This record gives sequence, structure tokens and C-alpha cells, in this order.
Amino acid sequence: MIGTMSTLSTRCLGRVDRMLRSALPGRCHFCRGPAASDAPWCEACLVALPWNLPACPRCAEPLPPLTPSGLVCGACLSQPPSFVRARVALRYRDEVALLVQSFKFSASPRAGAVLLALLERQLRGVEQLPEALVAVPLHSRRARERGFDQVAWLAERLARRLGLPLVKAQRLRHTPSQVGLSRKARRDNLKGAFSVEQVLPAHVAILDDIVTTGATCEALAQACQARGATLVEVWAVARTPRQ
Repeated sequence: MIGTMSTLSTRCLGRVDRMLRSALPGRCHFCRGPAASDAPWCEACLVALPWNLPACPRCAEPLPPLTPSGLVCGACLSQPPSFVRARVALRYRDEVALLVQSFKFSASPRAGAVLLALLERQLRGVEQLPEALVAVPLHSRRARERGFDQVAWLAERLARRLGLPLVKAQRLRHTPSQVGLSRKARRDNLKGAFSVEQVLPAHVAILDDIVTTGATCEALAQACQARGATLVEVWAVARTPRQ
């Protein structure tokens, strides 16, 4: 049975979220001008963000300008991923890259609150939410080195706001850095790297902060399928364009 967060944990998260929403009230995170309604941005800065359009609907790979909407990329056609779709609204560059780096490496609560709001915004209008959320986990060694697990932070709050159970996955081994590796090398590097102890419902979503080649999400999707999931999708803040 999928467990949920304790009442105490939920209350603590709620208190932290209220504090975050009170920070810089009514100010845009990007330009510090007046914000639009309750959002941490103004309309002009929101429009100026690097939106991931056009993109492959299967893996969210950024596609060339003027590519017809809904066109699946060549990589997904030749080797379809285990997940059925990826919802990644932004590209990892400019203001979004600075925002993610501030959150990931400096544990900025303000940056985290903005990223959480952007995730919620991209999920508006989704007709069918998954039955559970699975966060991409850090290996315990890397979590100790960094002292902060940014995806777990986002996942706990997003799951609570959407009313979804949060399932814990485990990273079985400390994999070498993925930086500079090809798509195939990344997949080989992460093969069998994850496990999920609980039996999963049919429809689950994997949450990550950044998708680069999709290799991490592919490995975790396979682990989810091994525990009963038949429909796996990916949610992330941003997608790195293929070099």
C-alpha cells in the first residue's frame, strides 16, 4: 500500500510554504517589479522565459523552430522510451538555468518556491493526474556531499498540493557523473541503478528538476514498471537541448 506523509510532516511543510509565499510579497522574482496576482513573476517576465516549444511530446526534446506540433523526435521513433510522455515546459537556459542553479547548489528557498509555482502552472489543465508521484532520488553519498536533495523538496510539496501519494525510490549505486557522456553512455551508466520497493498503481509520474538525455528517467521508469506501473510519464522543470 502506498504510504502518505505523516500529519506532522504535512503541517511542517504547510508552515514552510506559507513563509515562502510571504517572502518578497507581490514582487516578481526576475525583475523585482510588481507581480501578477499571487504568482512570483510578472506577465512580461513569464512570457520572456525560454519555453520549450516546439518539443517532442514523448521525451520533451527541444525541436527546431517551425517544427509541426506533436511531431515525435527521431530518437523516440528509433528507440521509444519506457515513459509515454514528458511534460517539461521550459528549456534549461537563461533565467531558468540561473533559477535552477540557485536552488540546486545554494538551496535558495525563494528559487525553490518559484520552481514549484512553475511546475504547478505547467500541470494546469491536465485531464488525468497520475495515481502516484515518484521523485528521482539522489544516492545517499551524494546527498551527504551536497546536503540538500532539491528534487525531494519539490516532490514533497507538489505531491501534497496535488493530493498525490509520494512513493520513495532508491538509487542502488553511486553512478559516475553524467556530464559529457553520450545518450547511449548515459543509459548504460544508469542501467539497473534504481529500485522501488512498493507495488505501484498503473499510472505514475516521475519528477526530476532537469532532463538532459532522458536516461535517468528511462532507468527509473523501468524500475517503476517492474513494480506494476503500466503508464509512466515524466514531469520536470526544464529540458537541456541536445548539443
